[in-house]
Parts: sequence; structure tokens; C-alpha cells
Amino acid sequence: MERATLVDETCSVRSNEQVGPNLFLIEIEAPRIASVLLPGQFVHVKVPGMESHLLRRPFSVYRTDASSNVLSILYQVVGFGTDVLSHLLPATSLCASGPIGSHWELPDGSASPLLVGGGVGAAPLYLFAQELSNSGVGATVVIGAQTKEALVTLGAYEDLPGISVVAATDDGTFGYAGFCTEPARTFVEDGADFVACCGPEMLMRIVAEMAARAGVPCAVSMERRMACGVGACLSCVVDTADGKKRCCIDGPIFDAREVVWQ
Repeated sequence: MERATLVDETCSVRSNEQVGPNLFLIEIEAPRIASVLLPGQFVHVKVPGMESHLLRRPFSVYRTDASSNVLSILYQVVGFGTDVLSHLLPATSLCASGPIGSHWELPDGSASPLLVGGGVGAAPLYLFAQELSNSGVGATVVIGAQTKEALVTLGAYEDLPGISVVAATDDGTFGYAGFCTEPARTFVEDGADFVACCGPEMLMRIVAEMAARAGVPCAVSMERRMACGVGACLSCVVDTADGKKRCCIDGPIFDAREVVWQ
């Protein structure tokens, strides 16, 4: 499938609310981007109030609603930029470019896909799960977070027909007590025929290794600091078996077997 042409769009904030510990959900009216964005792609946002910072910020998209021209981004406040973003009020204008990057794709013949999302990495997998659900493909989703309160995507996944959801919490306050890699390992060993993973790099490395041992194809969504978002600055390179590739243009979705893990 060919990628849509990159759009630079002036958008409007519809809502921006805290939904968990340091977790916020912002809804943005972006009709041109929302109508063509594919699961796993991201947007590059110029955050208002950061005029002294020339570079935009990359954000994976959680959900889209083309009928209402809205895309949703789940983000964690971890620094100055996301703190500024968390204070944006409804009707604030911002500029976004997108859709950018590669997208999740189910390999031909796959009938038992497994999706593994850790932390905010559960959000970029949601549109893929929704696509599988709409296509009648039964998938298993394993999501993990530090606490029950941080499992903010759980309800959305549970509402998808045909999708089986398993949750894990580091502190044992909900679902499996421990890291989500352990229930993921069970599903890989029990017959998953494709794995899609997004989250902290250590999580993705562990999942990629268990998939490789089982001979199961695995795709991962890599995260890097992206200065330009169009492949020109080379600030977001990922080491692969075929040399250095740009996360923004060649990714963010990579075949896990090609990634040279650090």
C-alpha cells in the first residue's frame, strides 16, 4: 500500500485531559490527516508556546475518527515540551504534519496475531487492533503498565469485537502481576503466528528475541528523537542488519529481525 502524501495542517485542540498518572489524551481536529492516517503512523506537532524551540515533536496516533475529523494522541508528560502540551486549552490552534512513516501490516496468511504494548506503547497498536477486528481477524492483545491506573487503553481494547485482551501490571494491582513479557511469552509459545510490539526498547528486544526463537515474524515500532520528520537530518537513525535507517521515513515500523539491538 502506498503512503499518503504528507500534509501540513493547521489543527484545533478539541480536548486535552489527564487520564492517568502523568498521562494525557489530546484530541485534535485534523480532517486531512485523520482521513488518511494508517495504523502505526505518527504526526509531527509544532507545540504552541514553544516558539523558542524550532523543532516539532513526534507523536504516535492512538485513535482516529474520520467522520468527526479527529485524531487522538495519548502522551506522557516527561519534559518541558510535553508539559507545555498538557496545558493547551480547547480551541487552541497548532500545526501538525502527517501522516508520517510506515504502518502496521498483517503478513499474508496470518490468523493468530499477537499485539504487545508496554506503557504508552499500547496506544500506537490500537488502530491496528481495530483494523484486525473490523476484518474479522481474531487477535490477542497483551498490554502492560506500572499500575492499574496507568492501563488507560484497556477499556478501548476490550470494546473491540473478536479481540482478546490480557493486562499486566508491574505492581500486581490488576491482571497478571509482573511484566507483560511473561503472558506474551505464553502466547508466542502457544501458537501466535505474528507479533507486533511497541513500548520501551528493552521490552521490544525481549519480545523480538522470544519471537525469533519460536520462528515467528515480529514487527516493532522504534522510537527516536526526530528533528525534521522527513528524513533529511539523520537524527533518528536505527542500526539494522542493512545499515543505518531513518526511523521517521524507513520506520517507525521495522522487521524485528533486522534491528541491531543495543
